[in-house]
Amino acid sequence: MKSTRTERLIRMASRFLTLPSRQISLTEMSEQFEVSKTVISDDVTIIDKAFREEDLGTMSVGRGRSGGASFRPGFSGDFRSSFLASIAGILSSNDRILPGMLIHYSDILFNPGYARPLGYALASDFANREPDVVMTSEVKGIPLAIFTAHALGVPMAVCRFRNRPSDGPAVAVHYPSGSGEVRTMFMGTRFLSSGKRVLVIDDFMRGGSTAAGMLLVAKEFGAEVIGTGIFIAASEPARKAVSEYRALLRLERGADGVPIVKVQL
Repeated sequence: MKSTRTERLIRMASRFLTLPSRQISLTEMSEQFEVSKTVISDDVTIIDKAFREEDLGTMSVGRGRSGGASFRPGFSGDFRSSFLASIAGILSSNDRILPGMLIHYSDILFNPGYARPLGYALASDFANREPDVVMTSEVKGIPLAIFTAHALGVPMAVCRFRNRPSDGPAVAVHYPSGSGEVRTMFMGTRFLSSGKRVLVIDDFMRGGSTAAGMLLVAKEFGAEVIGTGIFIAASEPARKAVSEYRALLRLERGADGVPIVKVQL
């Protein structure tokens, strides 16, 4: 498939963007584009420079005869700050305030234009911990988790609050809610296994009982939780059921008592 360098760069960049965190063989691309491996390596350097300048992420190149290159999404710097600030501004509008120190955010998470960069932001925060699977609970955490998993190049596992026959055999874990009620969470045995490194993703944390329930699920399977990422964490109560987590946004009570969303620093 002989082509001009401009066309080759576009084709290569599209492959890396379509399959983030997946290694693509430099040798195979060399054969497909009918150029030397050295030329392909130079192309990867050009793509890496462009991705860095656009704040999209970075390229990683494996060494050796069978080495390949992969694109690791990144969401940092001024672009990340301005994007999260814009989301915080949208969520802080008066028409989104709900009773009980809550806000309406479902339309944000179910909009790919917002959910994708939010997932990439969480992936950036935990990429160096190299998770094997992203875990979330139904329902609102799913869009956020699927884009996080996509950016990391790993599968996603969903904890359900009702066992579904289509999931096959499942493990049930009981955990206490913030109100003291005991709830049950189910995880299909085909989604998780012993020794897996798990990244827990949740859409909202007040007391942290749901995230804590997912930690119990991982423990039941013999998996290792390497981090917990949250879209919005409420400032009240200050003490959470999960001791360590990273949130993108923080929901707190303003000076007038009205809920306001801020970027978590």
